This record gives sequence, C-alpha cells and structure tokens, in this order.
Amino acid sequence: MSKKYFGTDGIRGRVGVYPITPEFMLKLGWAAGMAFRKMGACKVLVGKDTRISGYMFESALEAGLTSAGADVMLLGPMPTPAIAYLSRTFQAEAGIVISASHNPHDDNGIKFFSGKGTKLPDELELMIEELLDTPMTVVESSKIGKVSRINDASGRYIEFCKSSVPTGSSFSGLKIVIDCAHGATYKVAPSVFRELGAEVVVLSAQPNGLNINDNCGSTHMGQLQAAVLAEHADLGIAFDGDGDRVLMVDHTGAIVDGDELLFIIARDLHERGKLQGGVVGTLMSNLGLELALAELSIPFIRANVGDRYVIAELLERNWLVGGENSGHIVCFNHTTTGDAIIAALQVLMALKTRNEGLAQSRQALRKCPQVLINVRFGGGDNPLEHPAVKEASARVTQAMAGRGRVLLRKSGTEPLVRVMVEGEDETQVRSYAEELAKLVTEVSA
Repeated sequence: MSKKYFGTDGIRGRVGVYPITPEFMLKLGWAAGMAFRKMGACKVLVGKDTRISGYMFESALEAGLTSAGADVMLLGPMPTPAIAYLSRTFQAEAGIVISASHNPHDDNGIKFFSGKGTKLPDELELMIEELLDTPMTVVESSKIGKVSRINDASGRYIEFCKSSVPTGSSFSGLKIVIDCAHGATYKVAPSVFRELGAEVVVLSAQPNGLNINDNCGSTHMGQLQAAVLAEHADLGIAFDGDGDRVLMVDHTGAIVDGDELLFIIARDLHERGKLQGGVVGTLMSNLGLELALAELSIPFIRANVGDRYVIAELLERNWLVGGENSGHIVCFNHTTTGDAIIAALQVLMALKTRNEGLAQSRQALRKCPQVLINVRFGGGDNPLEHPAVKEASARVTQAMAGRGRVLLRKSGTEPLVRVMVEGEDETQVRSYAEELAKLVTEVSA
C-alpha cells in the first residue's frame, strides 16, 4: 500500500509525516478524539472519496474516535469541500476526509477541517501530534462514542452549491459534459447542474474503488475534450477525485486551466463591484493572469504553490478569490475552502452575465509562453545561492522589463532545481531558460 500522509490543516499536512496504515488510522482517530474532547462535547463528521481503501480506513478511524469518546457521523463518499460545509451545518467539532485527492487509487491521505470549515487551530494540531506519541487509553464503556450515518448529506450539499448562484438562476439551453473522475463528485455534481436547468452528459461516474482518477478527470482531459466535440456541447467540466479541483474545456475542445477560470471569476466580481481587494495566485500562475488583471487595475499577489498558502494569503488580506493553475479555486464569498463545483458555477454565472461562451470569455487573458527545465544536482551547496546564478537571474529579469519573469526553485521531493522563464516572446523565453539551466548545471557539477 502506498505511503501517503495526513495533515490537519484541511489542505495538506503541517503536523508531520506519517505512513497511512490501519493501525495508524486507529491511533489517529483516538488522538484526534481525545484532542477534540478537551473542547467539550465532541461530534466529528467523517467523509471519504471513492477509493477502495476508504472502507478499511473509515472503520479504523471510526473505532479510534469512538474509543476516545467522540460521536461520529458518517457521510460516505462526498467531495472534500462538502465535509467543510457540513461540519458547519451540523455544528461538529471537526470534519475528517479520507482522500488522496487527484492521486491514483492506491494512494491515501487524511484531511481535517475545524467545525467552522477551516484549518484546525495550531494548538489543536500540536495536541494531536503529541497524543500520537502516547499510549492509547480507551474511555470507560459508558463514555464510548456513538456512530450514526447522515443519509441526506448529498441533498444538503447540492442545495448549498445551488445557493452560490442567485435565486432563480437557470442554465437552460446550456449543454455541458461533466467528468467526475469516478470520484467523490459522481453523485452530487450532475444533480447540481441538472437542477439548475443545464443539459448534462456525464462521464466517469461509475466508481468501483479502483478507477478513481484513472485516465479521467482534471488530470487526464482527453476523454472530456473528445466528448465535448462529439456531443457538440457548449463546454466541459472536469473534477478531480475529491472535488476540490476543476478545469474546463471550451466548445472547440481547448483546455481552460485554473488561471483562466480564476480570471473569469475575478473579472465578473470586479465588474459587479463585489471583488473586495485583489486576487491571490501562486508562484506558478501564468504571467498572463497577472498582466490581464493589471489591465483591470485588480491587485495580484503570488503565494507559494499549494492552496493552503493561497488561503493563508486571502485570510491575511481579507480578499475573496484566489487559486492555482491546477484548478484549486477558492471563493470566500461562498465557502471556506477550495470547492470545484462552486467555482464551476461562478464561471457559468460570469459567462451568463456577459452573454459569452467560454472560448470568447477566456480570450481576455493572453497566456504567456512558459518554459520549465528541471536540472538535477547533487547533495552539495544550493546552486541557487551561487553568485553567478543570482546575477544571471537578475540580468534576465531586468532584460524582460516587467513583461516576463524568472523563477528558480528547488524541488521539495527530488534533487532538482526547476528553472522557469516566462514572457511574451517564446523564442526569447526558451533561450533564457536554456541559458539559466546550463549555468545551474555548471555550478552544480
């Protein structure tokens, strides 16, 4: 079984790195239950995606939580953002998601939300980590937690998603193809769009525990592109396995990525006077997004890669909208975390407001050519700190005069330096990237 990790920030871990096993899940449930109980009465929601290991891990987690005296409410397969929403709705102390997001079926992960649908408080994260290193002690039998199942969870979340567009909104006349990645959106997503009047063609909505994200969904767009063309649809929508990423396909079969979707949403809010501040992207957001927003006088800042960092910047600045080119899009005016279905609905409303198709609406953002070269280096000095590399990076940045950028960063998982250059002239961009990559290689030798 693959080694994956858990994190108590609701996005990806900061507590630590732990292999996911049934034994660990039992201990994690107990540690979390003990920590939550210190807050008083303890009710915890547990949801999962559609991978086969969810059955096993759900049972182990449930046993751990109840052994600590926590009451458990099981949601079954539900999108990750649905657990954030339902944790608030049911006034739970926390929500837990068993999911490895866009990864293959043999990967596993755990995500936590607070009762407010946000990351857990730092002190609670540290308490869970400390308890993981202590022996398990089961509460007396009269205080063991109870388990129940929420049978109307899907219906509640469907209505919540629909409430993110104005009452009476209709997408009648719109033909959409939806790729559910055989994942957690397979029940709710088609219902949301159908109940709002769209004609919906559904792909990859027959999960068997092993086919989640398998050549489908937002990480494999070919099936959706072909279906949009074959069905003569207006657009296609692709979700990932746990429903927090969304990408689209326009009527020509062209992929519309997270940067473009984020721009469409932000522009719509700006034109309606509801944007509140600016937009948060990441270090990998295309320069074209920054330039297009600048033309509208919309502030833009970059966070580190990862939607936890996007959310942190939004909270610090009291802004509403941010996201990544991978399709994690956060709309704080509607929910507390990245939500693929809600983000897709905001794009459709923006298109409806402007009376535009997706292909036309995306044209206002002219994506800049981007060249990325990975350079392998040994375990010695950091090549990014070498004076020659710093000087060359500064020189290239100055030469592009604000119409391009350079990003050099070390991989967090491999001995690689990622050399990325972006600008308006593809030939120039490639030349600069190759020059910098060659220099990084030389100083790493």
